[in-house]
Amino acid sequence: MNIFRLFGDLSHIASLFILLYSIEQKKEVSGISLKTQILYVVVFVTRYLDLFTTYISLYNTLMKLLFIGTSVSVVYLMTNKYRKSIQEDLDTFPIRFLIGASSVLALLTTHKYSFREILWAFSLWLESVAIIPQLFILQKTGEAENLTTHYIFALGLYRALYIPNWVYRYYFEAKFDYVSVLAGIVQTAIYSDFFYIYYKKVLQGKKFSLPV
Repeated sequence: MNIFRLFGDLSHIASLFILLYSIEQKKEVSGISLKTQILYVVVFVTRYLDLFTTYISLYNTLMKLLFIGTSVSVVYLMTNKYRKSIQEDLDTFPIRFLIGASSVLALLTTHKYSFREILWAFSLWLESVAIIPQLFILQKTGEAENLTTHYIFALGLYRALYIPNWVYRYYFEAKFDYVSVLAGIVQTAIYSDFFYIYYKKVLQGKKFSLPV
């Protein structure tokens, strides 16, 4: 554990609770991509298959349960309690391409060809692109509620903080996972335009909107 991972995990937790709070406050899920949320369920389920077979620490176990539980809760709320407010006409990005590309990259970059290692690499690559359907909705609407943008920012910040985490681990623990670093760089790059607009708009008290 180091400060970068700690703040990364806190940012991730914050993003999930911001999203849940936003949904319950508005009593709807307009502007939120169901496809992105389903992809995150796939990410955490495939990454944490070892939950009941491998014990690392109490912290690690609680984080795994939290990420799976909250992700499933969001999808449940969207598909049951607030299903009528899903914007299916906007949430149209073809996620089969994201799943397919992540599968190919997992096979090319896995540390070894075992079932769990391939799924681990797959989850990292899929997580790096899972936000694309959500950003696609923002691109189509041109604006978003501030709570939604806070959620996206916290989610992007979490993965960005994992890059210095791996740099730290390389220098101080002699550990380096190139798949995690590469996937983190890809994910941060995908967020780059959003980060810039978030800084220029939301952090200055304005509503998030894309430039015309």
